[in-house]
Amino acid sequence: MGSMIWDLILFWAVAVLLTLAVVGLLALAVLRARSDAPAEAHDVSVYRDQLKEVERDLARGVIGAEEADRVRLEVSRRLLEADKAAQTTGDLFATPAPASRALVLVIAVSVLLGAGGVYSMLGAPAMPDQPLKTRLADADAMRDSRPSQETFELRTARTFEPPENADPAFLELMEKLRTAVEENPDDLQGQHLLARNEAVLGNFRAAHPAMARLIALKDEEATSADWATYADLLVLSVDGYVSPEAEAAALKALELEPRNGTARYYLGLLEAQNARPDKALAIWDQLLRESTGEAPWVPPILAQIEGAAQAAGVRYSPPSFTRPDMPGPSQEDIEAVGEMEAEDRQAMIRGMVDGLAERLAEEGGSADEWARLVNALGVLGDQERAANIWAEAQDVFAAEPQGLAMIREAAIAACVAE
Repeated sequence: MGSMIWDLILFWAVAVLLTLAVVGLLALAVLRARSDAPAEAHDVSVYRDQLKEVERDLARGVIGAEEADRVRLEVSRRLLEADKAAQTTGDLFATPAPASRALVLVIAVSVLLGAGGVYSMLGAPAMPDQPLKTRLADADAMRDSRPSQETFELRTARTFEPPENADPAFLELMEKLRTAVEENPDDLQGQHLLARNEAVLGNFRAAHPAMARLIALKDEEATSADWATYADLLVLSVDGYVSPEAEAAALKALELEPRNGTARYYLGLLEAQNARPDKALAIWDQLLRESTGEAPWVPPILAQIEGAAQAAGVRYSPPSFTRPDMPGPSQEDIEAVGEMEAEDRQAMIRGMVDGLAERLAEEGGSADEWARLVNALGVLGDQERAANIWAEAQDVFAAEPQGLAMIREAAIAACVAE
């Protein structure tokens, strides 16, 4: 208790001294403004000295009488002009002594009352110092006591409205799907379709229970991608808040696949939301350096990581991402295709598809490229190869649910996935 009192005394003593120092500087500026002579007054003094110098030069015989008269005349003319200007300037800018003292008093009162008023609203003189250990403990307490998913959803309860541009036929099918799944909640395929299509509509608060049920039905066969998708839906349903349930889902995804990018992104976001920007920075920086520019978590990390670095007191420059141009046919290729026979045209297209497949097998590529390959094989009627590529993509993009969803759509179009 005694230590706190002395801390308060020291704080107020320093605050008062700093305030008086500021007021003193302002008062000095006002008073000096009154006492400082204008430039014209200085010129008067110079010209008077010049007249005296002329007399001395004449007495020493340095200049003649005629030259002395000419210089006196010119200097006297300038002296009169400077004297007139000095009197005018002095009248305009001179501040009477009583007015100066009143101005100083107003400044002092304004500074004291202003500083006191602001501090009374924003300050906390009785608050003790917060060493790093205390701040870290507070961050941990904030994290441990944050509201659950259900509590947060109840706080922000709202009625879902389908997008205005939603296809009425699709909305009708969704109603039928909801009814069918409600009647048969153990239908794994039905829960999968419900979770995916509710998410497509933006109805995340209906999508994540379906995804939870899907994971329960899969049991031990639930993948890292399943758990990451569940975490994603939980977070999206509460406008970016990482609840304890979302954290648990992300941790499960990492348990099954330690490199899962979606899960790592959300764990970094959790740290940022709970006053640990240092941990968020470490997680996000490592994830960025292990990712390609097409990864879905790259844009949101880039939008937030510099703010996290600033909050952590770290100078940081994120890695740059450049997406290489995808190979495509030139204008000459297009014109050549138009002049080909049907069989030659088909052979050229198949050659381009085979080239893409070979490059992806050897070098890898983005989800967009994999989706294009699956779609192209479907158009060519090569469902067997399309199915094999789709099966391989499920392993390659297991940790990237959004990329995998893109490839899945192509596989559905190619009739090799449901």
